[in-house]
Amino acid sequence: MKKPAETVAGVMSGIFVFWVALAAPASAQRGDPAKARLDDQSRREAQLRVNESQPKNGTDPQLKALMAQIEEDFNQILTLHNRIARATAADERIDYQFVSEAAGEIRKRAGRLQNSLALKPADGDQNQPRPAHFDDAHFKDGLILLCKQIKSFVTNPVIETPGKVDPDQTARARSDLEGIVELSGLIKKSAERLNKTSR
Repeated sequence: MKKPAETVAGVMSGIFVFWVALAAPASAQRGDPAKARLDDQSRREAQLRVNESQPKNGTDPQLKALMAQIEEDFNQILTLHNRIARATAADERIDYQFVSEAAGEIRKRAGRLQNSLALKPADGDQNQPRPAHFDDAHFKDGLILLCKQIKSFVTNPVIETPGKVDPDQTARARSDLEGIVELSGLIKKSAERLNKTSR
């Protein structure tokens, strides 16, 4: 796995490609092969136009602010992922207060990445069904699942490799990010409930 800084650098370099590649509807990527080829050609042409229009000196204030926000969101999600992973590996009792706060922060930042990287789920897209909540016996399982979902997202080729356009991997990145949003919200609520009952 690449270092967080390398992953973030890849995202920074590829952000314009994301906007172009993800602008095509998911239905076009799965539909008629001839239409898919035309859409692919259009995306590539648009990508070239966008790449040519990128500011050469990197001084666009809005772009710099957006890139800084994306970098901060990625780094914070990775930091919290590592802290949660350590907590689940330990034999000690889970600190529900910490997990509630961490999951809330992950949810907020993952939701913002959905907007920043144009990775909102398409209409009709659904992730696998989740339980209504995690009880004490299965809480660590929920945390492990969240860590796996984060790892799957940050190691996705379209995230790690600048400029990579792959409809299948893009769909997976979109699904993983939505899964992170859903799971972290569910874990936050479950942790709050368990924190109250454990007192």
